[in-house]
Amino acid sequence: MAMRGDVNLSNWRDHPFSTLSFQSVSEFVPVATMTAPKEQPEVSVGSALLDDLSLQLGGVSKNVVDHLRSSYTDALVILRDGERIADWRAAHCDPEWPHVIFSISKSVTGLLAGIAAGEGLLDPDAPITRYVPMPQSSAYGTARVRDLLDMTVDVEFEEEYTDRDSAFDRYRRAMLWNPERADTTAQTMEEFLATLPPRAGGDHGKRFYYASPNTDLLGLVVERAVGRRYHDYLAERLLKPMGATGASYVTVDRVGTARAAGGICITVADLARLGELVRNGGRGPAGQEIVPSGWIDDLLKNGDRQAWVDGNFADMFADGRYRSCWYQVGDANGSFCGVGIHGQWVWTDPVRRITIAKTSSRPDASDDAATAREISALGQLAASL
Repeated sequence: MAMRGDVNLSNWRDHPFSTLSFQSVSEFVPVATMTAPKEQPEVSVGSALLDDLSLQLGGVSKNVVDHLRSSYTDALVILRDGERIADWRAAHCDPEWPHVIFSISKSVTGLLAGIAAGEGLLDPDAPITRYVPMPQSSAYGTARVRDLLDMTVDVEFEEEYTDRDSAFDRYRRAMLWNPERADTTAQTMEEFLATLPPRAGGDHGKRFYYASPNTDLLGLVVERAVGRRYHDYLAERLLKPMGATGASYVTVDRVGTARAAGGICITVADLARLGELVRNGGRGPAGQEIVPSGWIDDLLKNGDRQAWVDGNFADMFADGRYRSCWYQVGDANGSFCGVGIHGQWVWTDPVRRITIAKTSSRPDASDDAATAREISALGQLAASL
């Protein structure tokens, strides 16, 4: 494991520094606090249920715990009918610390948008500009909120995680995730978003095209629609009602705009609770409606299949779809998930009533082969339990 003195803003997302920094993001990036930890820590039930389970990965049988180690897992929690039945953690990990969940933040923001819509404060079919001014020359000047939710904005942007001379680097500097450069002008997140042009066609709503800035703008849309700071609204309307027990925060830019697409940091146990919330139709532990049931039903059953087939993630889930920032796996059980770079997962099999939350510090941000293995592993694990 890395030592704290070795980690800085230039390398905090690089391995092995990430084994420390992914659990202590607030030491490197400004954050807004959402929830505080409860006095009583989560009770571990251990990994005994996993010790004798094997997975078939690439034609080879592999023990579940061995897979967790080799896939750089930091912590794992498995729920059945909402009850914890297994957990595991790496030696360097404290599961009581908030862990960055990267793009599962998008799935959280999608739920928050559903809450705002249910309160009559947000219209998913309205133009983005009803809530956040965007120049007509930008990709967002002519798109709808629904295009943000479903990743169907026709925007010119590449997720080049390692390119330090691209729009993606400018994006990460705007969110204060990368060091500022002397030869550039500092931007806020909103200023950066306004610069993104449409693609040549500029035809929104037709094709799934993964672009993280979409969800950062969705966070701003929700914030402006409800008239409250993103982190306050998220804590009061979602995290606290669902029974979050751990500390949580979200990274912010130089003017306090939340990184709604990738900056949420929560415990692995609370990540599992988010999956359970969706499995239970948006209802919390006391049966109260937190996210409107109609919103949950829509995100699990709808989503433009042709937009997914024509999109740039079609190989990830051959029979999948994407709706309101959640992936529909496309298996016989209607499994759904949220996914984040470096190996963050929340996976729910509603038929088997299993939810699996997994945080990781995998060296590669994006690895198609590792993602395919994890999809197979999570599906098999849910079936085994």
